[in-house]
Amino acid sequence: MATITSKCTLLISCIAILGLAACSEPQSTPLANSEAAPVVTESLPTTLYAPQNRPDVRGQIGAVSAGHPLAAQTGMRVLQNGGNATDAVIAMAGVLAVVRPHMNGIGGDAFGIFYDGETGEVTALNASGRSGALATPEFFAAAGIDRVPGVGPLSVSVPGAVAGWVDAHERYGSMDFADLLSTGIDYARNGFAVSTRLAQDFDEQGANLNQAGLDLYLPNAAPPPVGSLLRNPELAGSLEIVASEGKAGFYQGSIAQQLSAFITEQGGYLRQEDFATHTSTWVEPLRGDYLDHSFVVMPPNTQGITQLALFEMASSHDLAVMEQNSADYLHTLIELKKLAFADRDRWVADPEIANVPTQQLLDADYLQQRSQLIDMRVAASEVAPGFGDEIFAEPNGSRSDAGDTVYITAVDQWGNAVSWIQSNFAGFGSGLLDEATGILLHNRGALFTLETGHPNQVAPGKRPYHTLSPMMALYPDGEFAFTLGTPGGDSQTQTIIQITQNMLMFGMTPQQAIEAPRFRSLGGARLSIENRVAENVLLDLQSRGHELNIIEGWTATFGGAQMIHHDPATGVLTAAADPRREAYAIAY
Repeated sequence: MATITSKCTLLISCIAILGLAACSEPQSTPLANSEAAPVVTESLPTTLYAPQNRPDVRGQIGAVSAGHPLAAQTGMRVLQNGGNATDAVIAMAGVLAVVRPHMNGIGGDAFGIFYDGETGEVTALNASGRSGALATPEFFAAAGIDRVPGVGPLSVSVPGAVAGWVDAHERYGSMDFADLLSTGIDYARNGFAVSTRLAQDFDEQGANLNQAGLDLYLPNAAPPPVGSLLRNPELAGSLEIVASEGKAGFYQGSIAQQLSAFITEQGGYLRQEDFATHTSTWVEPLRGDYLDHSFVVMPPNTQGITQLALFEMASSHDLAVMEQNSADYLHTLIELKKLAFADRDRWVADPEIANVPTQQLLDADYLQQRSQLIDMRVAASEVAPGFGDEIFAEPNGSRSDAGDTVYITAVDQWGNAVSWIQSNFAGFGSGLLDEATGILLHNRGALFTLETGHPNQVAPGKRPYHTLSPMMALYPDGEFAFTLGTPGGDSQTQTIIQITQNMLMFGMTPQQAIEAPRFRSLGGARLSIENRVAENVLLDLQSRGHELNIIEGWTATFGGAQMIHHDPATGVLTAAADPRREAYAIAY
């Protein structure tokens, strides 16, 4: 008898809506009468939540959903004080940079999609950073490095989030920028209460922190006690500079001077000039039709293109007839994901420097033909891209199976909507906390490859491939339908298609769609899946060769999705937040 196990060994207190609920360590789940597939015992770091059913949160004026309750509260306050959706997102981003410091911050990157409620215009902002002028393949070769390190100074590209905040505010904001950051500054200076989840994240993810990071986040080799106040006064000072001086204060002023000196001292390639020349970019978003909606995503250097490819391939299979989370349904989605990811990993890169064949990758005929390559009887272990002669040993793909990111969304009384995501990439990013500024630097540069000829090969002033993928959906007439996004690295596109189909194909409410059991396809035939999927389905999947890792409870393995849906008939906004993380939704 095959036994499928989870390696999660840490436990947190679990609180149900009406009181304390019993909780236990995620257990291995045996499947009877199964001799089919190899067993994988590897699991992602997870956090157990008690089974719960959050309500859909509905309102008629405005709504927010963010990766932490304090951030959602801040965004709602902005809306109720007359701010718009962009104002609310910036305020929430500032709070999240403080209260989820291992996942995001002003040392990381961001992307946003904006809907103008008056004109129906949709725009997109690429606020990801670039490599430095010294970042050449020869630079790494001279150091004897044949793969960009996953952490440390050589994984750090220029942080783009601050430029994104300022540029979004300059185009769409209505309230004073400094006022919007004031709540985040207050939490950094005066402290916020450490949650059970935050303490566990620190404990699980802090192995790569430098000494300054350990002193702040793991003092005495342990996370701060749950309920204690965590302060970062140096970060408060940096946020105050950003609040008063904007981009110049971060990229041309004292912060850039300090960070570039710190990175140089650590052995990285970024210099002050790399900060000074940084810009974010307003880009034309990509669009694709699926299930009577028009979906809007970020173009490359993100994996947004993969989302549209997955939608198009899914449209060639009668998934609704298969029934939600049946074995055929799940197998089809998993195998289509592998096809979409093979093309993504071969081609997605910075289009300002590399040749990214976007039109060919999204060609409907190509994708319809590609979708027929799946074998309904057998799970594929290796999938080749649809075109491109070169074979690369190190294609794109998340270095970490974790997804240490935050998603933020807001809709205001004027019908404006924002879908925003920001991230350090891996937990605690590069592991480098600059003590003078309180800024933790991300490690998105780790996603460059050093392979000659690959579009994502490192080069000076180049943006790395990005997993961050916010999304927005419109009705056929162009009216706003919903925002949707999630942390989760490679799982973002997988989570989004599952939730989208739960809602549009199977009639679930936003909250039901988010809470329904999910899978996460990893490399090869490895598959993490929630134990709430029926056992006969799990047995069937295993018989087809999927290497199952069944995970019990409500865990961060499967992302932490949030969304806001707009009903065009009533104007009602429905906000939802995933119980798998600390996300929270509010509407009024």
